[in-house]
Amino acid sequence: MAAPQSCSLPPERQFGVGLYWATLGVAMLLALLPFTVMIGVPRLLGWVGRSVGFYLKRKTAGRRIQILERVEGEEKSLLEQEKGRRDSDDGWENVEAYAAGTAQNGERADKEWEGIVGFFHPFCNAGGGGERVLWAAIRATQKRWPNAKCIVYTGDHDVDKRQILTRVENRFNIHLHPPTITFLYLTSRHWVLASTWPHFTLLGQSLGSLVLAYDAFSLLAPDIFIDTMGYAFALGLSKVLFPDVPTGAYVHYPTISTDMLESLEGTQGVNAGRGAGLPGKAKKLYWELFAKLYCHVGATVDVVMTNSSWTQAHVKSLWGPLRDKARKRSDIAVLYPPVAVEELEQEVEVSDASEKDREKVLLYIAQFRPEKNHQLIINAFAEFLATRTPATKGAKLVLIGSVRDDSDSKRVYELRLLVNELHINESVEFRLDVPWPKILEWLRKASVGVNGMWNEHFGIGVVEYQAAGLISVVHNSGGPKVDIVTAIDGQPTGFHATNSTEFAEGFEKALSLDDPLAMRKRARTSAKRFTEEQFAKGWLVQMEKLVDMQSS
Repeated sequence: MAAPQSCSLPPERQFGVGLYWATLGVAMLLALLPFTVMIGVPRLLGWVGRSVGFYLKRKTAGRRIQILERVEGEEKSLLEQEKGRRDSDDGWENVEAYAAGTAQNGERADKEWEGIVGFFHPFCNAGGGGERVLWAAIRATQKRWPNAKCIVYTGDHDVDKRQILTRVENRFNIHLHPPTITFLYLTSRHWVLASTWPHFTLLGQSLGSLVLAYDAFSLLAPDIFIDTMGYAFALGLSKVLFPDVPTGAYVHYPTISTDMLESLEGTQGVNAGRGAGLPGKAKKLYWELFAKLYCHVGATVDVVMTNSSWTQAHVKSLWGPLRDKARKRSDIAVLYPPVAVEELEQEVEVSDASEKDREKVLLYIAQFRPEKNHQLIINAFAEFLATRTPATKGAKLVLIGSVRDDSDSKRVYELRLLVNELHINESVEFRLDVPWPKILEWLRKASVGVNGMWNEHFGIGVVEYQAAGLISVVHNSGGPKVDIVTAIDGQPTGFHATNSTEFAEGFEKALSLDDPLAMRKRARTSAKRFTEEQFAKGWLVQMEKLVDMQSS
């Protein structure tokens, strides 16, 4: 009897069914691949970042113990020298009182908090306005949290701790508590130098800051990480490696801004008109792509402080939308940088008696950099002198600034040539690398303070003009316009200008006032908004947010 035949499909049909299901499976995998990449790759990168961060914490644990032991030893030694007196009564109690109640729980953040705050400032010994922010911030932090340890990541290998702190005292009159401050020296600072990246400088320096930040974390992983120089990408790396470490940024100037993009096709700024042709379009595309990266990095920062309303507006336009999506609790705040207002008030008299010592000197204090636009001021001064009004008689323009390198020296030489071509060399003086005591002498006898930079992010020099009682004639943009040279009680404290003709008119108005002393006093009153004490109060409000995040 024949065996019954099975109902199975022929081999060729079996193969066809298998191919169908295999093809369907591959198609589904391909369809899901984008979602897998979108979800899986970030998770994978996050896991890799946290693993590297865990490794760095273990690697630097020994150095952390050494630092804590060194701090304890230096504290004991200092206490013995001072017979138990920690520090003098210098009026900072009101700063601490101001900060009370700013923590999320409505109470003052724990005064005994003893964590490690890492300040990322690779050029801490430069002695500029950015460094004044750093040291004033550390001083406020030390006063508020005496047990906290402040770590400064720096690349200044040519100076030690004692030399740095001595320079801080001499240059800024800021006295820090030595035991609780430590300097860790970076070995890769050249990665963030513009000279290292002759092309694609913005991107190169930002990528270089990642190398430099990794260098810092290889030395010590902090409890709070704060960038005070503008290396936003370093803060982004911190979040990848240490998601639980709160990060803070003090932004002096956005690395990229909408004004920079617009300037490529405009007439203002050092990149004015460079957006023409294929190279210009390529540059604009590069900047736009970089801006997107910058936006994503900025969205990761927990607490953001900006030095002016102008900077705040630009940072909000770049970082704000993604920060909102990330649900960052802290708003982008304005915290004006500290200026030596109190010192200038003591050193420079503003009164009827001092008015007799004022001369028709227009003072421009600024480094001889392209963006400072000395050429505009010289041309404006020539226009002013050409009017031959009574205000021009005996008027003099004095340009004071530092020369950093050969390019600055060449620029000064070209400016001298311009002065000669305009036949005003007898009325213009160049003063290079002038020490502070000499600058004070000029502030005492000058009548007008000038600033010609377009979109100056803040303008510390303009505040110094006001504190010294000078009448300011400044560019009608940026911080000098929005934050500094503003009305007091409805009355002006100076004048704004955009081009050489408007500056010349401003010089005329400033030197022709019926009552110049009244405007000088208003300017000095305006400057009181930018004292070191006001900065310290604002800094502690933001710093307590970071301490609260770290403690929770």
